[in-house]
Amino acid sequence: MCQYTAQVLCRPANLSGVVFCGFRAMRSARAVAGPARAVAAVAAVVAAGLAGCTSPSSQAGHAGGAASTPVRWSPSPSSSAPSRPASAFRLLPARGPGHLAPGSDPRALPGDVLIADEDNRRLLLVDPYGRIRWMFPGPGALGRGQVFGHPDDAFISPDGRSIVATQEMDETISVIDIATGRITRRYGHPGVPGAGPGYFFHPDDAMLLPDGEVIGADILNCRIVLLSARGITRQFGSPSSACVIHDPPRQFAQPNGAFPLTDGHFLITEILGDWVDEISLTGHVSWSAHPPGVSYPSDANEVSPGVYVVADYSDPGQVVIFTRTGHLVWRFRPAGAAALNHPSLALPLPNGNILVNDDYNDRVIVISTKTNRIVWQYGHDGVPGRAVGYLDNPDGVDLAPPDSLLMTHAAMMRRS
Repeated sequence: MCQYTAQVLCRPANLSGVVFCGFRAMRSARAVAGPARAVAAVAAVVAAGLAGCTSPSSQAGHAGGAASTPVRWSPSPSSSAPSRPASAFRLLPARGPGHLAPGSDPRALPGDVLIADEDNRRLLLVDPYGRIRWMFPGPGALGRGQVFGHPDDAFISPDGRSIVATQEMDETISVIDIATGRITRRYGHPGVPGAGPGYFFHPDDAMLLPDGEVIGADILNCRIVLLSARGITRQFGSPSSACVIHDPPRQFAQPNGAFPLTDGHFLITEILGDWVDEISLTGHVSWSAHPPGVSYPSDANEVSPGVYVVADYSDPGQVVIFTRTGHLVWRFRPAGAAALNHPSLALPLPNGNILVNDDYNDRVIVISTKTNRIVWQYGHDGVPGRAVGYLDNPDGVDLAPPDSLLMTHAAMMRRS
């Protein structure tokens, strides 16, 4: 990603004269950490293999920020949805002790984790013991002229047969067949942003719906799009807007996520102004709220009906659970050496834990909401790498079937 330089887009945000700036910058040899998502801030831009589980560079099990109140919720009813197909992954042998940070408990996860290892330009399936079981792209996976850009997010399809990977900074979306390990559908023009037909300007969090269409956010085109194999079939918001006005579904202030809810609607996150909205695919907005105390909301999604989790893509970062009225339920915000650094996605697990990709700390972690401690970690704190046990700016996660996000929501994702 070092081929990119910082990109700053500033627009007047309100009548008081406050200016919001959204920028993307690629890290160069980790000397200076640059955001890997379209960053917005108020008044300024915010700032060789590990053998076994013996690395001194990472520590799982350290305490985090305080919770405002004890967390009381039940896992979403979607986690027990029936008729979940088997996985199409052709798994590598599970050999060796794994490569986790000391103190990691494999029982913290229900199964394997799909990781979008952005700056290594790969997708990894890692089991709870820290062993790589699958990787994309494999040998011969890319056809003539095909490239696989830096994957910003990756989500397994509702039928468990495909992965949709969004290459935000490469302006593309790829649909990957898991069994063959090949790209079967591609949207966008690599490295060329735009608003015209077939173009995106920082696409984010694209997901495959049960009917075969793809839904995703198009951040700097200020819209949510639905895509068939031929292109956009429907959109909310418009690239003609200034991307600073919160007026869903007509205008969005830099939307960076559209996640399914158990009522069949979708949860939209807007960067500017710290907004989260529930919207149906007919354009009806049920509610909007501010996640409390969040500077840069990223990829809000549902914990259980009426309760949601969001990552704060900041340094120091945090993970916040809140209600649709904006009431704080729980907050994880460790300080000092234990601080999160630009976490971009937090996913609730069936056991009540939270799975987080902590991007600039080069790790994927599981946080216990009962103890406010990190109980599982893959990757070395702030040490990027490609060797086994290392990550480089991991920017997305999903669970493997049958616990993957879209598989657990398939029955509820009705087209209303």
